[in-house]
Amino acid sequence: MEIFHRIGLAEAFRISHVIVAVMWMGLLWFFNFVQTPAYAEMEASSRNDAFDKLTWRALWWFRWSAAATVAFGLLIIAIAPTGSYNGDFWIHSSAGPTLLVGILFGIVMFLNVWLVIWPNQQIVIANARALKAGGEANPNAAAAARAGAMASRQNTVFSLPLLVFMVGAAHFYNLGPSFGGGLGAGKCWLYILIGVVVLAVLEANALGKISGRGNTGLNMIYETHKNAMYAGFALIVFFYILAEIILRV
Repeated sequence: MEIFHRIGLAEAFRISHVIVAVMWMGLLWFFNFVQTPAYAEMEASSRNDAFDKLTWRALWWFRWSAAATVAFGLLIIAIAPTGSYNGDFWIHSSAGPTLLVGILFGIVMFLNVWLVIWPNQQIVIANARALKAGGEANPNAAAAARAGAMASRQNTVFSLPLLVFMVGAAHFYNLGPSFGGGLGAGKCWLYILIGVVVLAVLEANALGKISGRGNTGLNMIYETHKNAMYAGFALIVFFYILAEIILRV
């Protein structure tokens, strides 16, 4: 059966990668575009009940779909037919550098889910359950909520260019006459380096290392879901223009 051949397995992993990625991105956008604004309008008791009964369930699917997305993505590269992702692809084509920057965005988003969002949400949910039971509020809950929210909003910002990188690598970044193969390694490495710098600066900010945990400076992109969307679309435009300048054949 074709599914048990190398190409068949790679395509099965690709389909699985898309399915779990849709789940991950859908839940990320639900948390940021629907849940957070709705919770801000709820009474404390209703919000605590929702954290107890809804949020923790959604977070289970959220974190494991993130893990599955990364796992299937890496499996695609590992098992793809020989030559599909060789050195010429990564540093001599338009598709390689854009895909690599997208992969780095996705890995950082995955780490945010497991190392920042989930640990902080555990504190928030535990606090909500304690209050429901008539216990005392956890004084660390507000800080945990802010830290998790900033990482979640940063993931929202990253998610928009990430999807363009993933789709673009197999389509317009891989096609002539503007894009394609045969590029010099220097151009490809320059694009990757700029992508890494942008990623590092934004992630450091999301972790509170640049603008702190307040609502000023670069943190303005986290203050509303609309701001996060604007920042994400701005990154799409920035990286496409950068590709037009650096990665044109």
